[in-house]
Amino acid sequence: MGAFGCMPLLLLIDDEPAQKRLVSALAARAGWRTIYASELNTALATLGTRDGMQLDAVLVDHWNPQIKPVDTIRQIRERRPKLPILVLTSQNDVLDAVDAMRAGANDYLAKPIAPDRFLAALNAVLDRSEEHSGELRPLSEKLSAPLAFNEIVGGAPQFLAALAIAAKAARTRVPVLIEGESGVGKEVIAQAIHAASPRHRNRLIAVNCGAIPTNLVESELFGHERGAFTGAFERQIGKFIDADMGTIFLDEVSELPLEAQVKLLRVLQDGEVQPLGARMPVRIDARIIAATNKVLEQEVAAGRFREDLYYRLNVMHVAVPPLRERAGDIPALARHLLARLSSQHGLKSLSITNEALGLLMQHDWPGNVRQLQNVLFRAAVLCEGDFLTPADFPQIAAQARTHSPEMPTMQEGGDHAEGGAITLYEQTGHIRQLAEIEADVIRLAIGHYRGRMTEVARRLGIGRSTLYRKLTELGIDNVA
Repeated sequence: MGAFGCMPLLLLIDDEPAQKRLVSALAARAGWRTIYASELNTALATLGTRDGMQLDAVLVDHWNPQIKPVDTIRQIRERRPKLPILVLTSQNDVLDAVDAMRAGANDYLAKPIAPDRFLAALNAVLDRSEEHSGELRPLSEKLSAPLAFNEIVGGAPQFLAALAIAAKAARTRVPVLIEGESGVGKEVIAQAIHAASPRHRNRLIAVNCGAIPTNLVESELFGHERGAFTGAFERQIGKFIDADMGTIFLDEVSELPLEAQVKLLRVLQDGEVQPLGARMPVRIDARIIAATNKVLEQEVAAGRFREDLYYRLNVMHVAVPPLRERAGDIPALARHLLARLSSQHGLKSLSITNEALGLLMQHDWPGNVRQLQNVLFRAAVLCEGDFLTPADFPQIAAQARTHSPEMPTMQEGGDHAEGGAITLYEQTGHIRQLAEIEADVIRLAIGHYRGRMTEVARRLGIGRSTLYRKLTELGIDNVA
């Protein structure tokens, strides 16, 4: 909280009026007030004023290609060493992200700002001890290429059930509603549905409904004609028309105001869009995938979402479980994410020890897969060795010591049942190869007994020499 118990204060360094309005509105949701500086020198001067004295965070919008974020961060750090610094930049600008983190940025967000991610970052600033802050959320808002269904990592039964429904939905053109907590991978699944659909050669248009100012929602989604309202100097093609013959993904659909919900219902019923100021509707053929981190049925009961629209959107329902309900997927997810991160420019390839995986499995992950990805990114950026250990996750380790002194059993890979069991079948239904099952058992034992190879051998009923021979034959090391 800001000085004297006042509202926390955010300094935004940005020269774009629209971005200022959006950041201010989102920050206000979390109880923050925002002050502005249009360029670095003004911001540095602000740090010495009364407002600067009580600042709780700085958000740097990297809009000027002539000025690197690292230079801005370093100059702010010289004046205010402990002030949290958030950096905003274009998607997938990983090299600048790495440099900014090493220069001292606490968090890294991609444009366009996703409200839940931004609010989580502000919450982390206010309370570093809470689970959401564990590590301030950096960087990897999006990894480059979308994943096909067979590339999505996860073996928990309820997660596989969700993927099965999504894969079936991909072959149809009916609307799909994806529900799940923030960070579980709803957009990843939406991308996979589009990629597996007959529309995959056409565009997927993603819209974050919660990030659009209320007075601009209808214009953004459905378009407007020139002169349709004050300030409409040019004709605008709406997102639905833009997605014609393709797919439109409405993230945070629960945030749509009721007036826009009426228009969306009309699109679903009639296949027509009425741009603001237009005399005639425009026929479109856009497949709709909607997502929400709320339980939409409860929103209907509370009167915040139209019941008729809910049933129109919920033709096929995909419920994505939170990561805490599929902790056994974490080892495979961690390795998969590290492999994807290492493919980004500026990051090296890293392994991760079984001890570190056990630590990650113990965490509740309130931010789900996105938080795991960001924690791994931060650890990878700052790691000076060739593999990640528990020491690379200090905040997670501190919380683990607070909640429980014992590590959980490490479950290896994404194709096993939860609770430490090893699955005998592949997702295709075929029996797994004996060598794969044996390798999983040995890896699980190494993780469970924290790399104590004598104990591993004893518990497996084999000699140490036999164990080491098998490690060589199966390509296993105590570093995963």
